Amino acid sequence: MKQKSVKIYSSPTCPHCREAKKFLENHKIEFEDYNVASDKAAREEMVRKSGEMRIPVIDIGGNLIIGFDEAQLKEKLGL
Repeated sequence: MKQKSVKIYSSPTCPHCREAKKFLENHKIEFEDYNVASDKAAREEMVRKSGEMRIPVIDIGGNLIIGFDEAQLKEKLGL
C-alpha cells in the first residue's frame, strides 16, 4: 500500500513539533518538513490550510492534525 503524503509545518524551537517528527521517524514515515519560523510562504500555506497559527500542523493526504496527537496520527496513518 502506498504511503500517504505527509507534510509537517513546524519550527525548530517547538517541543511538540520535535515529538511529532520523532514519532514519524520511529514509524518510518517519510515526511516533508516546513520550517514556518523562517519560511514565510510555508507559514502562509499552513494558515490558509488550517486557519491556525499553532504548530505543528500535520497534513496527511489532505487531512489535517493540529498539534501532536499520537492517537490521531496512528489512525490517519493506519498504524
